[in-house]
Amino acid sequence: MSITSAMYSGVSGLLANAEGINVIGNNLANVNTIGFKSGRMLFSDMLSATGPNNSQIGRGVQIQKVDNIYAQGAFENTEVVSDVAIQGNSFFAFAAPNTVAAVASQDLAYLSRAGALRVNSSYNLTNPDGYLSLEAATGAPILFQHTVAPAAPAAGDFAKITAIDSQGVITYADYNGNAYYYNGSGASLPATTANYTVVRDAGHTIAVVNPTNPLGLMKVGGTMFRSSADAGVPTTAFSAAINRANGSSEEIKSSSLELSNVDMAAQFVKMILTQRAYSANSKTITTADEMTQEVLNLKR
Repeated sequence: MSITSAMYSGVSGLLANAEGINVIGNNLANVNTIGFKSGRMLFSDMLSATGPNNSQIGRGVQIQKVDNIYAQGAFENTEVVSDVAIQGNSFFAFAAPNTVAAVASQDLAYLSRAGALRVNSSYNLTNPDGYLSLEAATGAPILFQHTVAPAAPAAGDFAKITAIDSQGVITYADYNGNAYYYNGSGASLPATTANYTVVRDAGHTIAVVNPTNPLGLMKVGGTMFRSSADAGVPTTAFSAAINRANGSSEEIKSSSLELSNVDMAAQFVKMILTQRAYSANSKTITTADEMTQEVLNLKR
């Protein structure tokens, strides 16, 4: 019985460490993925069997959880003004592609640390997969002022983004080269000192969300996360007071992207340890098999 149990303990080690290699492989595969957060495998022992004098004999290992590591990655300087990164713990907030209405509450938004943004043909600010960047005040998709016939624009129609400041205020140029602030869906204000305060305080800025427990977020692909009951994302509506970066502890950096936080050296060390653990567990099985063979040989 004990020899057979040793085999099953070895099998549990093989299965758990095989999944551990999957996690390591996924980390290394995403070493160049903007905004990627690495994962780690946590193991735990299985229920032990009770032996003589209240002693306990282990029965193997199991996967306890795969955690995401939310340590901030390094920043890469780019030459694209609409590339943005967050210095701090917050995430950029997005709506699904082709969304028109505001996202009703913060926990319903898609969250990401990847800020490679651009303006699409509908004048929305999006990521490369078409997810729509939201504004802090309302949770509505950011939509720049434009006319139906952009070949002959009125003043204030969007031409290109020229600046994004540390609190997410967007400055853009119109077709005449004049500077404007984004001021809510389809609206703008001339870029003056007084108007800057109006736009910032009203929360017509790039929205961010700060979960109290990022470990509760769920990966959904495309460097996107969704909230879960454990994430601590507020279930209240978006507001300027909560969802605007403060420019100090939560700071948006333009012309920057956050790189993957995968440490290649650490991952290769874990790969070696996991490989050795897998080999050791296979030895447990073969050794237990040899011991079983010794028992069978007693008949001779």
